[in-house]
Amino acid sequence: MQNFIKGAVLAVSLAVAAGAVAEERPDHFKGLAAPDLQTAVDNFSEYNNRLEKALNGDLTDADLATIHELTYTLENALEKINIDLEELAETLEKVHVASETNNRDALKEAGPAYLNTSRIIVK
Repeated sequence: MQNFIKGAVLAVSLAVAAGAVAEERPDHFKGLAAPDLQTAVDNFSEYNNRLEKALNGDLTDADLATIHELTYTLENALEKINIDLEELAETLEKVHVASETNNRDALKEAGPAYLNTSRIIVK
């Protein structure tokens, strides 16, 4: 029981310390929002091009700062893309099951939904 209490005290101490360190970090950039898949894909493409350009230089302090800032937009875009791709996989599974079970109504609903989303990624 005493080891449990020591473990709990240690866990709480670490949590408090981590919170204090997080509060000491400087404010960070928010990056561009990716409210929908099209915006996410556009931002992902544009900011990957910017990253590639920055990486081709001498990597000065200014380049590092630029890269650091643009990664926030890339992270936002990638998060939205990942969420939507998970949903797309679920929709594709509906297409698969509907075709497998000869469910034409479900296929007519899921098929176009799948294609609409997939065409945002691959044109």
